[in-house]
Amino acid sequence: MKNKKIFLLVVALVILLLTSCSSGANADAVPTVVLEVPGSAPANSGGASSVRGDILASAVVVPAQEASLAFVSGGNVAVVNVNVSQQVSKGDILVELDNSLAKLEVERAERLLRELTSPGAIASAEEAVTVALETRDDEANDVVGLQYGRASQDTLDEIRAEITLAEDRVEAAEWAYNRVKDKPLTNSKRADALLALNNAQNYLDSLRADYQWYISPPSENDIAQTTAEAAVAEAAYQEALWYLAALKGEDLPDDASGAKLAQLQQAQADLLAAQVRLEQTRLIAPFDGVIAQVNVSVGDFVAPAQPLVIVSDVGNMQVKTTDLSELDIVRVQVGAQAEVLVEALGESFPATVISISPLADTLGGDVVYEVVLSFDEFPAGLLAGMTTEVAINQVGE
Repeated sequence: MKNKKIFLLVVALVILLLTSCSSGANADAVPTVVLEVPGSAPANSGGASSVRGDILASAVVVPAQEASLAFVSGGNVAVVNVNVSQQVSKGDILVELDNSLAKLEVERAERLLRELTSPGAIASAEEAVTVALETRDDEANDVVGLQYGRASQDTLDEIRAEITLAEDRVEAAEWAYNRVKDKPLTNSKRADALLALNNAQNYLDSLRADYQWYISPPSENDIAQTTAEAAVAEAAYQEALWYLAALKGEDLPDDASGAKLAQLQQAQADLLAAQVRLEQTRLIAPFDGVIAQVNVSVGDFVAPAQPLVIVSDVGNMQVKTTDLSELDIVRVQVGAQAEVLVEALGESFPATVISISPLADTLGGDVVYEVVLSFDEFPAGLLAGMTTEVAINQVGE
């Protein structure tokens, strides 16, 4: 009997100590500690509750999504479109900075791109493809021609006949000059004869040179130059095709190149950059929800990364545990069924475990893990911040 009184006294002292440690206004909640009295049944580590399940824990109702919005760069606020508790839809503009210069940049970039992609520009690009194709084919034929003689036999015979006639003209011019070559240099007949002889000889030399070129094989320099010109023509044709495809909005290979293509792509990049800068002057609702906070007014100057608006998805609430111990977390699995008691509503609701944090936290010196549960059916009257108790069924039992 004496030992029992001593045991009860120790229990009372422990309870008094725990109560005094948690009496501060801002003290963190600690997991319920259950003392086992000889002859009593063991209790769940999650604490006493009116819900039934294998694993018990305290929890809180939170929005499924919540975003704190801020601008990337600072500026003066021109428009505030929302108030606290206002419903918003994804894509709504909530707050807007003075963006007149950003709008002008977008308009300029759009105008330039319209010029580069106009029907007239497309028609010119199509014509350029046709011209480039003809040039490519001509140069390719020249390369093929290197494998054959430079002239047909008929052409060679014609040149040979012209050489024979030219030789006769040179001979006749020499005879005429010899008749007057002893006259003074200022004599007109001598000058005419000498000029006729020189012209005849030059024409004969030209014919002989042409004939020699026609019958000679192409030189290494001829081959290199002709091949290079064909390669340039092929590249120009390919670039013309790529540019036309880009104008028409078709897909291009990663190695597509060309001066005109680069100009077009730069104009497209400039427009995209201008649009991004304009978007950065607007706070956009990232999802459907309710405005939870508005910390800005028209005319304010706001700094980069300064939180201005908080959007909460209060139409899709979840439950997050606050004191689920490391001993219990090993028995929880994603997909496990659970029961959630919302204390403010005085009612329990079915739920399902949707995620388990892989990282631990500490609460009152104990290691705890966060588990997120989703209601199977959304309870009427549920608000963010309401406290709950959850009972999670252990999977496999």
